[in-house]
Amino acid sequence: MKEKKFKTMQYQLKKLNTDDLDLMNSLLDCFGEVFEEPETYGKFRPDADYMTELLGSNMFISIVAHNKNDVIGGLAAYELQKFEQKRSEIYIYDLAVVKKCRRRGIATALIEELKRIAKSRGAWVVFVQADYIDQPAVDLYTKLGVREEVLHFDIPLEKDGTGA
Repeated sequence: MKEKKFKTMQYQLKKLNTDDLDLMNSLLDCFGEVFEEPETYGKFRPDADYMTELLGSNMFISIVAHNKNDVIGGLAAYELQKFEQKRSEIYIYDLAVVKKCRRRGIATALIEELKRIAKSRGAWVVFVQADYIDQPAVDLYTKLGVREEVLHFDIPLEKDGTGA
């Protein structure tokens, strides 16, 4: 088997704050591209006030990997305050790396940075869900953590199932 070599890529990680609306919009574009859902991540995009409030909150964490001004990957996570003990958990809601930049350790670096942030906040665990058919994600998360078999249910808010 041939050894795979990748050209070294320079990128930086940045935890987004209220001054990073342009980077957050670029991350939403990245998610839309990678997940092939541009309407989900672009059609009803929140306004600047909403996004500023979200980025300034303690419950939301967003980290981007960027190469100069280009966002090449990132994640969005939520801190969930627990009730049974004084602690929290961090849930990775979305994580993506653009196709041309995959298999270079960017997703792992994003998760490692999130773990550092989680530890500084006193969280006890970071968790994420993956679809069975998304084998690269399953492989990544298996490498980094302990796999649990769970069922996920979406409970619609309206009887027609739309949630609208």
